[in-house]
Amino acid sequence: MKSTSPSEEEGEERSAGFVLFRRFRGHRLYLVLRHRDGGHWAFPKGRIEAGEDELVAASREVGEETGIEELKTIPGFRAQSVYRFVRGERSISKMVVYFLAETQQEHVRLSEEHGDSAWLRMAEARRRLTHAESRRLLDEVEACLEGIPREG
Repeated sequence: MKSTSPSEEEGEERSAGFVLFRRFRGHRLYLVLRHRDGGHWAFPKGRIEAGEDELVAASREVGEETGIEELKTIPGFRAQSVYRFVRGERSISKMVVYFLAETQQEHVRLSEEHGDSAWLRMAEARRRLTHAESRRLLDEVEACLEGIPREG
């Protein structure tokens, strides 16, 4: 599919993704991925394609990047992350919308974009995430989930 993100020539991109967690022995574990390009650790996300809304794009990207398709989306959570980065000689403004979902799937099937993955408890996930904006997002997720009763 063709991306609906503004073109690189315009210096803007729009993406969508999920912060995924699963429960293990009474703890929440968060999925983080290490990108092959640059080696940074982050949550699964990707560009919004033509004809997709944010949630559809986020679900597709999670499936493509991790093989995880069983998602229980947490209603009402939607967070934005805006940042700038350089690609080649061009400065890009990127806006990413994140949703929150729980999964029972432990096995991760990585795409070619990623070299590693890890299911980590909050403190370790926070240390592993490369960018401060990702850590801020994880803090927002934790605050949201503290209000949801734990099962089991």
